[in-house]
Amino acid sequence: MKFYDCSTAPSPRRVRIFLAEKDVRIETVQVDLRNGEQFSDAYRKINPDCVVPALQLDDGCCITEVLPICQYLEAQYPEPRLLGESDKERAQILMWNVKAEQQGLLSAADAFRNRTKGFKDRATTGPVSYAQIPELAERGRSRLEQFFRRIDTQLAANEYLAGERYSIADITALVAADFGAWIKLDIPEDAVHTRRWYEQVSARPSASA
Repeated sequence: MKFYDCSTAPSPRRVRIFLAEKDVRIETVQVDLRNGEQFSDAYRKINPDCVVPALQLDDGCCITEVLPICQYLEAQYPEPRLLGESDKERAQILMWNVKAEQQGLLSAADAFRNRTKGFKDRATTGPVSYAQIPELAERGRSRLEQFFRRIDTQLAANEYLAGERYSIADITALVAADFGAWIKLDIPEDAVHTRRWYEQVSARPSASA
């Protein structure tokens, strides 16, 4: 297998943390997003959507998007289970992963890409350029703060986001919280359970992946 990564990007970091939790190392290729390598003809053959991450299997098949990549890796390296064990647990983990992605990670991305000068006319990832919309930056900040408060209630009764097992949902939420630092938005002081959780998951060795 070959993992196409960018060490500075949030999305592939989720896969790196996932791999680190499983203590799995695979061949990695860095894609230079800053200099537009994702738009090269060579990389378009790997992923026509021009984004990372991507996982190329030994037979040449390419899997893109974080969750499908992690589902494949979980099947190959089952322990520790980061996508759950029972049907109910898997459903809970996937549900919270979607919430963390849609309400957390994508909100931070909206806030960052619609305001940062370096992303002028590149407000979304992918091969098509879109202009920045400043209002989306403000909305993204507001939605991310609301996400931190939303999960505070969940974490008041659970050690981790989807229950008592550390999972891919925690990985996604952690990356969203760290992405928030890029837009200078911290977890609110009164979201005490979210802050407790953040300190706990940030202390895991995999968080530095």
